[in-house]
Amino acid sequence: MKTVSIHEAKARLSSLIAWVESSNEQVVISRYGRAVARIAPIRRGKRTAPDSLLSQVKIHEDLTSPTGEEWENV
Repeated sequence: MKTVSIHEAKARLSSLIAWVESSNEQVVISRYGRAVARIAPIRRGKRTAPDSLLSQVKIHEDLTSPTGEEWENV
């Protein structure tokens, strides 16, 4: 974790954001020596590929067979 003054953060915002992105660490911004804000990386979860979910799908009946119920015309 890095701590910078609000004046330094204002002058170097782009480079601080690049540092947060590349290091995956946060920057604390202080005013008059007291921490007041934080720039932190966004934690992204792993995305599941749709193909990997296919093994979890279970079809118990023939989807094209009649249901035995009459459908109303809507």
